[in-house]
Amino acid sequence: MPAAEICTLHISLIGSDPEIWRQLDIPTDITLDTLNEIVQAAMGWTGDHLWEFARGRDRFAPLAERDWVPANTIDAETTDLLSVLGPRATTLRYLYDFGDCWEHRLRLTARRPSPPDVVFPRLVGGERNAPPEDCGGIDSYYDKLAALAEPDCDPELREWMGEYDPATIDAAGIGNRLAAIAREMERARAKRAAPPTPRRRSTKT
Repeated sequence: MPAAEICTLHISLIGSDPEIWRQLDIPTDITLDTLNEIVQAAMGWTGDHLWEFARGRDRFAPLAERDWVPANTIDAETTDLLSVLGPRATTLRYLYDFGDCWEHRLRLTARRPSPPDVVFPRLVGGERNAPPEDCGGIDSYYDKLAALAEPDCDPELREWMGEYDPATIDAAGIGNRLAAIAREMERARAKRAAPPTPRRRSTKT
């Protein structure tokens, strides 16, 4: 069962220069918890750290995973994306990894009926690889790239960075992760749409 409506999601990693960005078409009948999974897949993050969305003074996070949250935090697992979408454009802030503080600007636009026989979410475009996890944040990331360009770069840093390429997007890997999310959403929609199983009448007297 396909989604009835989709929108365009533009993700920008704040502080990146040149900009690290992704653009996707995503269904609107999802929770913010699922939106987190989509952002993680699009950027190539591993999901090993805490995260939250913010809009104005409101914060949205998975409350079951937190020992303590600010009073204005709303459960992302039960908040529908439709409840925060505006009629035209909606901007959200997304923070991943409270240590490295990867801040993203999310802009959701162009709500429209979903075309038939197309699987969503899907990657539409993007530029540049997301930084490696646990590299220290955006400033430390660019410091490491500058150090790698030096002929006398620390061998340990070269080994830690491995074959990381800042200019390359793993489109196939992103597509595979998004396809897995789409399959899970299809199963959830089918389950919601299935008629309830009738209760068997007891024959006991």
